Amino acid sequence: MSVKTMEDLFVATLKDIYYAEKQILKALPGMVSKADNSELKKALETHRAETEGQVERLEKVFKLIKVPARGKKCDAIEGIIDEAKEHMDEIDDERVLDAGIISSAQAVEHYEICRYGTLVEWAKDLGHADAAKLLAENLKEEHHADTLLTEIARGSVNKTAEQAA
Repeated sequence: MSVKTMEDLFVATLKDIYYAEKQILKALPGMVSKADNSELKKALETHRAETEGQVERLEKVFKLIKVPARGKKCDAIEGIIDEAKEHMDEIDDERVLDAGIISSAQAVEHYEICRYGTLVEWAKDLGHADAAKLLAENLKEEHHADTLLTEIARGSVNKTAEQAA
């Protein structure tokens, strides 16, 4: 896709995050199955359901701007997910693995926060008020997921991981 206008850039970035969300949906079940901490498992399962809703909102945004809902390969999210898989394969102690899973999940959240923050502002600038509202809902959920992961890490996971031999 040739990007010549802000609208083109908005659509390209929308396709990027749509692809990313779909890849995240595929990766989350593996993270849930490898997580040992019950609070972490629950947070990841909850976020999987939220991610399904985020994909639906993105599809509504595509419909609002009259563009087919299609993703564009996102090398950044592929790399973040590959790194998460690497952690899950290389870390033997489940206490340390939980800390690694949180780290990987937060890398994903931070990428999404960056993308959604940009998309919300661009949608407003381009006169896509309804799209901006939908994208802002996704952004709010990503911020919440990041905050929750931080709380879980600080509350128990990091301390437990520090005790691993």
